[in-house]
Amino acid sequence: MTLPVRSHRSGGTTERPLGWARNPLMEFDELLNQMSGLLESTVGGAAPAAAWAPLADVTETDDAFEVEIELPGVESKDIDVEANGQELVVTGEIKEKERKGVLRRGTRRTGAFEYRLRLPGEVDAEKVTAEMSAGVLTVTVPKTEVAKPRHIQITESSESGGR
Repeated sequence: MTLPVRSHRSGGTTERPLGWARNPLMEFDELLNQMSGLLESTVGGAAPAAAWAPLADVTETDDAFEVEIELPGVESKDIDVEANGQELVVTGEIKEKERKGVLRRGTRRTGAFEYRLRLPGEVDAEKVTAEMSAGVLTVTVPKTEVAKPRHIQITESSESGGR
């Protein structure tokens, strides 16, 4: 008895029969290698490093949205904050330190970073403020007057004796 074999477009066959289990992580690695090879052949040389996103917390109060972004070791001059319509964009770069000796282990992120946040339409982009303190960038985006919650007073009415 012979087992069916999967054939490639080029006419060659694989060494595994159909239905044989493959490691999905190996397939993913192969796909990534093929994609990076395609990108390198198209662009030429190594692909540019992609920006990474720093950790952040977003808090909503009655008056504003507050975004706290962890950027330890970053100077405020290396950060750019933009509010464009409904989008808040924080970009910058953490520069590699010049070291004496050999770095044996490095786990801190360096290079370009980008944090994007889509805000609701009820924010006042003209009054956005940013403050850097102890490695945390705090961006405050105020809400417009229309978006602020309004307390409604409930009045008591006297019942009519018609029932």
